Amino acid sequence: MDPIGSIQVAKDTSFALLLEAQRRGHQVHVAGIGDLSIQQGRAHIRAAAVTVRDDPRDWFTAQAPQTRPLAGFDVAFMRSDPPVDAAYLHATQILGLAQREGLCVVNDPAGLRDLNEKLAALLFPQCCPPTVVSADPAMLKAFVAEHGHCVLKPLDGMGGRSIFRAHASDPNLNVILETLTGEGVQFAMAQTYLPEIAQGDKRILLLDGEPVPYSLARIPQGDEFRGNLAAGGRGEGRPLSERDRWIAAQVGPELRRRGMRLVGLDVIGDWLTEVNVTSPTCVRELDAQYGLNIAGDLFTRIEASLA
Repeated sequence: MDPIGSIQVAKDTSFALLLEAQRRGHQVHVAGIGDLSIQQGRAHIRAAAVTVRDDPRDWFTAQAPQTRPLAGFDVAFMRSDPPVDAAYLHATQILGLAQREGLCVVNDPAGLRDLNEKLAALLFPQCCPPTVVSADPAMLKAFVAEHGHCVLKPLDGMGGRSIFRAHASDPNLNVILETLTGEGVQFAMAQTYLPEIAQGDKRILLLDGEPVPYSLARIPQGDEFRGNLAAGGRGEGRPLSERDRWIAAQVGPELRRRGMRLVGLDVIGDWLTEVNVTSPTCVRELDAQYGLNIAGDLFTRIEASLA
């Protein structure tokens, strides 16, 4: 995970997992991507045992880290935030070594490599709004000209970073496209703008492909069009709609087949826009609003699979 000393306790899903694991009597350890290694052909990790507390002023105590074979643990959660860069991909390969020795890795390392969070939604085109992906600024510009009002974004961002809203007549459209594509060498995505974003960008959590019955609608505030909590959006819980459940039913079986045990779908209005597999969030907010224990439900599933 990212450094435990810098998390926001009330919002951090990784922390919810740590709390639940400890509550169930498991010994819990934390480490970062840079703590992984391969020694004598085996995956190792330099991990610190921690005790965690649900206290925003004093939420953990860590012991001195020790290096040991990764397969000596029962379960490893891969929860580092994007970007999915070379270091991230190498980390999934190291985790894959331990997985072959019997370690349960959540989410599956191969799936983390294969499922880009923007592109993965396009595996389910029946669920998605009109979309084009290209490194060619001219192709992206033609799409904006056709659809008139679009959202433009890189394929490797998170938290609403580097997302642009543009019209065909926008005088900055050329520079936006040049910036996103690195002048024609990096892929970017253009999607039809969905005005339903004003009612929120819904996060639907899937556990082993099955939806939690409530979503967290992240509602843009002020003059901001992005609903991401990291961009200042306000989180409001809502029961899943029939369309939400239909999207989950379309997507869930394939994600389960790929070993994606905790996934966050982003849905605006009636349309799927992203499939978050690296470090999906909103567990703490939904737990607080509805009295749930989503981490507990996930651990029950994981423990059953290990029995």
